[in-house]
Amino acid sequence: MMEPTSLLRALFDAAVAAASGERLLPFLPAPPRGRTLVVAAGKAAAAMAQVVAQTWPAEASLSGFAVTPYGHGVGAIPRIATIEAAHPVPDQAGLDAGAQILAQARLLGADDLLLCLMSGGASSLLTVPAAGLSLSDKQAINRGLLRSGADIRTMNVVRKHLSAIKGGRLAAAAAPARIVTLAISDIPGDDLAVIGSGPTCPDPSTSAEALAALVRYQFSAPAGVMAHLTSPSAETPKPGDPIFAGSHADLVATPADALKAAAALARSMGVVPIILGDAIEGEAAAIARQMAAQALDYARSSAERPCVLLSGGETTVTLPAEPSPNARGGRNSEFLLALAIALGGDPRVYALACDTDGIDGSENNAGAVITPSSLVRLAAQGLQPEALLAAHASYTGFDALGDLIVTGPTRTNVNDFRAILIV
Repeated sequence: MMEPTSLLRALFDAAVAAASGERLLPFLPAPPRGRTLVVAAGKAAAAMAQVVAQTWPAEASLSGFAVTPYGHGVGAIPRIATIEAAHPVPDQAGLDAGAQILAQARLLGADDLLLCLMSGGASSLLTVPAAGLSLSDKQAINRGLLRSGADIRTMNVVRKHLSAIKGGRLAAAAAPARIVTLAISDIPGDDLAVIGSGPTCPDPSTSAEALAALVRYQFSAPAGVMAHLTSPSAETPKPGDPIFAGSHADLVATPADALKAAAALARSMGVVPIILGDAIEGEAAAIARQMAAQALDYARSSAERPCVLLSGGETTVTLPAEPSPNARGGRNSEFLLALAIALGGDPRVYALACDTDGIDGSENNAGAVITPSSLVRLAAQGLQPEALLAAHASYTGFDALGDLIVTGPTRTNVNDFRAILIV
């Protein structure tokens, strides 16, 4: 068998490759009689837009925008403008991009096509505040939601009802044009209405749900936000609305695809893959303790070894109102630190956890790895694992060990990838 940490990294690489922009090709529609406007948004936006530009007939009309986080571009894309903007908290570049997109969408007619390419991160990148709201309002909401521990569905319900482009409103702007939406899913459950906050999809959620979410998470929103959510103008286009009559949507890559690719590679290496699920949610440390118990059960009782427990989804980290000044790290490194503590240095277990977009939280790493010696090596550095976990300072620990995984932007996103290897 390959060296354990190298094997885990190979599984992660296979998972990321299974969600690349090239997966778009079989789903591309035929060019329309009129114009095609491409609206790509998210961490895979530039890679997806590049595929379209490379395959679209030269004689067919094509224009558009690829809005992606800073550093996620792929260079110049013929006929499609790349705009880099901030994620996860929106900035002026994202607002300007959203305004341009809405203006161009409103020019489309019945013979035209809006080709919408969505991937993780699009909600923050397509930022057009609803009438009466400001960019600073949207920034305050995003910061608060990110600290709250709210899951991505809840966050996007709020975002939709504060936006002039999300929750089906881009489709309303483009009507009566034909709309094709192709998405790489970063959402547990792969709900197209949630990916990127569904700018071209009907929205079954309500402004009352958005308001209730802010109350539930005890979030002190700007007064204008609360007033907007109680007004009729906050409501989004719903299923059955005629604006969606010419709309079609497909998933081109999902977290399940990534896990299947990793499982196939593990099997080819003589390692038994066990997929725990592709939509696991909850507090990162709590999920880690549950998975540690499962791993130890397999280590004690499974005749099928080596084996690897594979899972995806999106865990959360809830920060206190006043986080420790030493807090550094994302949900994957926090998961791994809690997992190492729960495993107690068991000599049979290794693990990797990474975000498939290459960015764990706001740091420069995709995630990290743990080995049976992780706790001992932390102690040798004068670091206490429990103290690091309490301070949400997992990055500090793995940085000291040299066990961070740094990939740079992968230009895709199918959420977290976790692999626990039992030898």
